Amino acid sequence: MPKFSIVVPVYNRPDEITELLETLTQQTYKDFEVVVVEDGSTIECKEEVMSFADRLDIKYYKKENEGQGFARNFGYEKASGEYFIVFDSDCLIPEYYLQAVNNYLEEAWVDAFGGPDSFHESFTDLQKAISHTMTSKLTTGGLRGGKKRVMGFHPRSFNMGISRKVFEKTKGYRIPFMGEDMEFSKRIIDSGFKTALFPDAFVYHKRRTSLGKFSRQLKYFGRARVNLSRFHSGQLKLIHFLPIVFTLGTLITVLLAALGLMLGYVALGALIIYLLAVAAGGLVRTKSPGAALLVPIVVLIQFFSYSSGLIYEWIRKLRGIDPNTKYIELY
Repeated sequence: MPKFSIVVPVYNRPDEITELLETLTQQTYKDFEVVVVEDGSTIECKEEVMSFADRLDIKYYKKENEGQGFARNFGYEKASGEYFIVFDSDCLIPEYYLQAVNNYLEEAWVDAFGGPDSFHESFTDLQKAISHTMTSKLTTGGLRGGKKRVMGFHPRSFNMGISRKVFEKTKGYRIPFMGEDMEFSKRIIDSGFKTALFPDAFVYHKRRTSLGKFSRQLKYFGRARVNLSRFHSGQLKLIHFLPIVFTLGTLITVLLAALGLMLGYVALGALIIYLLAVAAGGLVRTKSPGAALLVPIVVLIQFFSYSSGLIYEWIRKLRGIDPNTKYIELY
């Protein structure tokens, strides 16, 4: 029985899964298996996956499309390790990742963990800009890019590990998407399991490759936050509405400045200083002028898109529309 089972759901991404698996062949810690779950893809990756059979202890399964949460559950059921780790297929894994995880668990055991994400030098300027804005302390609080081990952390499933005991008790993901990892993490903690952030167990996360795809993803994140509140009270707090405050403030600022009002010019100046500060942080971090130039645009898209998604799903919730009903019946 391997110590770690790495579970990767994939949907129409044969190129990405190939890059991910290549990084897994370079792990310094070797006691692991890989379980790839093809979630009803129309562009399959079986050939790419099985080409690694001579270099990895790897399993490939194909199932009907039900969404990433249920695909992970399927992978957990097929896994033989004592600890399950799940990655998104658009991640690259540093060679010392598993060794870092093993070291943390030997030092102080926890039943679930999450790790931060970063950018790889091979990423495009846009991917670097997105990575920076999603982890900057001036935007999301820098939680994904944390430097200290944090107990009671809510793992996200692009880089998440759980013990077999956690899966056996919780039965895994309750819904297939739209905040499925946040809902799962909340139940893990509510079940009495210890969780932590492992800062050295980071992955290189490609995220989205265009501004349009990034915008859709952030709108989805906003909807997911509201969806989580359908399952757990207290999970939609005032702090989650700050992007809406920023969005409305930006729109009002532009309007006042367009009308030639002094208050508008002052507010616009403050907005520009803020965006330049985030961009400067991006330049220092990525050492890419191209990425730094994109940062202000990415920041605005990040806040505006998240806000629109949160408002959209909040209105749906007030109207009594629940997108989870059929999935709860399946569960």
